[in-house]
Amino acid sequence: MTETDGPRRKNPPRPGTVRAALTHRDFRVMWTSSFASSVGVWMQQVVLPAYVYSRTGSAAQVAVFSFAQLGPLLLLSIPAGVMADRFERRKWLVTAQCIQMLGSILLGVISSLDGPIVALFLAQLVVGVGNSLNAPAFSAVLPSLVRPEDLGGSISLSSTSVNGSRVMGPILAALLMNLGLDTPHIFFINAATYLIVMSAVVRVNLPPSGRTPESGWRSLTMGLRVARDRPVVGRILLTMFTFSLLSLPYVGLFPAVADLTFGIEPRTGLYKWLYATWGLGAMFGALSIGTVLAGIDKGRTTRMGFAAFAVAMCAFASSPTVPLAFASGFLLGVAYFSTTTSLMTVLQSRLEIEIRARVLSLWFMAFGGTIPLGNVIFGPVMDAIGSRPVLYLAAAWSLFLAWWCDIAAVDSQTPTRS
Repeated sequence: MTETDGPRRKNPPRPGTVRAALTHRDFRVMWTSSFASSVGVWMQQVVLPAYVYSRTGSAAQVAVFSFAQLGPLLLLSIPAGVMADRFERRKWLVTAQCIQMLGSILLGVISSLDGPIVALFLAQLVVGVGNSLNAPAFSAVLPSLVRPEDLGGSISLSSTSVNGSRVMGPILAALLMNLGLDTPHIFFINAATYLIVMSAVVRVNLPPSGRTPESGWRSLTMGLRVARDRPVVGRILLTMFTFSLLSLPYVGLFPAVADLTFGIEPRTGLYKWLYATWGLGAMFGALSIGTVLAGIDKGRTTRMGFAAFAVAMCAFASSPTVPLAFASGFLLGVAYFSTTTSLMTVLQSRLEIEIRARVLSLWFMAFGGTIPLGNVIFGPVMDAIGSRPVLYLAAAWSLFLAWWCDIAAVDSQTPTRS
């Protein structure tokens, strides 16, 4: 448990809210640095797919690069979660930032030379490996910097950081490129932002690693056993896996979706504004969980979110004009991240510190690691028959999950532990 700084206030913030989480000094430092670095990441994330699509004209090629960024989460998340619990957290996090920084520098060098697509893919793979090593450890650390009752607010802010940067990153990239910077400069700027996180990591008091007496194979499979033995944890992870696979391919294929659905060229400013509008919605969706929706049961907001996602996705896919695409895209972003933030809050509330990184490694496999699989599957489908059938499938599956992901029902059917 961390201590808040300053004198006790007469009107302390309500537990579980964003304001309550921000009273913790170490959390503020880590969250602020993470947000700054995320802006650089999303500058890179919006520019790289557009660059690849402009050179290849292929949604399938964009999908391959998305897999290079997020695919390593599928292969490395579990061992990364184990190692994050066994190695000193500070050194582990700094090492992960260095790997991602190296990958971004390589992207800058290769793109400045219009180098081979294969070389660009390998550089992106380096970034993906660093991200897979960083994600379980970083996500396990942040909630540990606040009191347990403020968990919801901290997760809401963490998701807001990701999605606020989705907004600022594309906008900042568009502004800088209008001022004369090119694609390689964006990659170099992102590389520099990893230094901000390193600075924060060495300045805060990090919780000790969650060591367990198990080792070897049992240590590697601990997260899987927790998911098997705790029905709510298993239901959440399976929900996220299928949602990522069937409903979220549009995230990695956004350049192709914009082009095929609305005729918006990926390297134009209009594309970046569409992406930023969607990201703005996602930011508000994440922030709502720690503010206006803070007092509502997160299992309930999850089901509401899946239903809202289905409606918003249908509206987005059916939009006959670009202005309507912007409006529905904003609502789609709201539904997307209010849902995933609620689901993440329920998951983390069911995990003890000593097992958190292991189970969160499964979350990142289900969330980030599965999206590129969907991209690889549905990228060629978009090339063959267009984007709208894929978007309608995404809506249909989300509507099913609104019924199936009933946390209260799972709890009621779970025997009470003695």
